[in-house]
Amino acid sequence: MTQERQEVFRDIVSSEAELREFMGESSEVVKRKVIGHLDEHCLNYIAKTPFLVVATADKNGNCDASPRGDAPGFVHVIDEHHLVIPERPGNRRMDSMRNILENPQVGLIFIIPGLEETLRINGRAYVIRDADYLEKMQVNGKVPVIGIGVRVEECYVHCAKAFKRSSLWMPDKWLAKEELPSMARVLADHAKLPGTTEKEMASFLEESYTKRLY
Repeated sequence: MTQERQEVFRDIVSSEAELREFMGESSEVVKRKVIGHLDEHCLNYIAKTPFLVVATADKNGNCDASPRGDAPGFVHVIDEHHLVIPERPGNRRMDSMRNILENPQVGLIFIIPGLEETLRINGRAYVIRDADYLEKMQVNGKVPVIGIGVRVEECYVHCAKAFKRSSLWMPDKWLAKEELPSMARVLADHAKLPGTTEKEMASFLEESYTKRLY
């Protein structure tokens, strides 16, 4: 399968030198913008963030990118070098956490709706059970059982070009509701559980979203 995929792509860039030849060098601002701690600007951004993406990889390099979301400020900052992401109830695949156990390096992208620049943080992650941190992130009286602790190594702003190109925050560019993919149908077709219909899968999703958020 790997060989078949490689044959599809016939003109492959194989070195940074070749890549630079096509893409050029970064500006001085880009080269200098990375800091190694959470300063007042990073803290302010995180405090207003309701959504982030956690990127991980296992020991063999198999990657995963997983969303996390809650009320703005749901990520708990311990100090200028450490933060904690609560692990809310999910599908129990635990892709991010299983990867962290094998390979602790993670990449985070923090997103604030309506703001096109994002905050990126890279560092070393741990699956933690520290009660004093987790208790501060309880919702509706429910304390996360575990969390993802991150030791911050790099912080920097990512430019707005992807959001501008995609018009992500422009409602007039969004698809009409009837044009959106039916995720219940997708899940039913992918899971292929005998006798499971799109309607039944939609009911399953609705129950999960309304009764098992925390």
